Amino acid sequence: MTVFRDNEDYKFFLQRLSEILSLQPSKSRWLKPLPRGSFSVLSFCLMPNHFHFMIRQETKLSTSKLIGKLLTTYGVYFNKKYKHVGTVFQDRFKSKEVDNDEYLVPLSAYINHNPKNFFNWPFSSLPYYLGEDVGVLVDPSLVLNMFEKKREQHEQYRKYIKDYGKSDKAFVEDLIFEE
Repeated sequence: MTVFRDNEDYKFFLQRLSEILSLQPSKSRWLKPLPRGSFSVLSFCLMPNHFHFMIRQETKLSTSKLIGKLLTTYGVYFNKKYKHVGTVFQDRFKSKEVDNDEYLVPLSAYINHNPKNFFNWPFSSLPYYLGEDVGVLVDPSLVLNMFEKKREQHEQYRKYIKDYGKSDKAFVEDLIFEE
């Protein structure tokens, strides 16, 4: 099912994520944000019928707490807007632990490379990696610091994602979920 039907849906989802992470004040009187600094969003991509996140857990608070809040609040928004009844997302969310820094660059590239026209897709973290967006939602520094030339990190990432291929995807295959 298409869960993001227009730009407003994508923007609401990201706005609510930012509020849940206490990165900006909540517009909802019902939403209880998580303690600031509980999680860092390293990369994300929202597609019409699914999404991908690479999240760094900064405390013992479970990522399921974060995702549960996000999906619940988005589900209420979606159901009200589209007069839909029931769950919006098909299954429980799936997650895997990344326990090796080697995976950071290729996994972030896999996520950012998801859309067909990824350089022009506005609902991913790629603009943060390319230095085009300096908002507070995404912290690309952990991934970008994997590149040797500190002054050229954005361009090195641009080249990496442009050249991203099957071997890179195969490297992170055990960390991704294919339908």
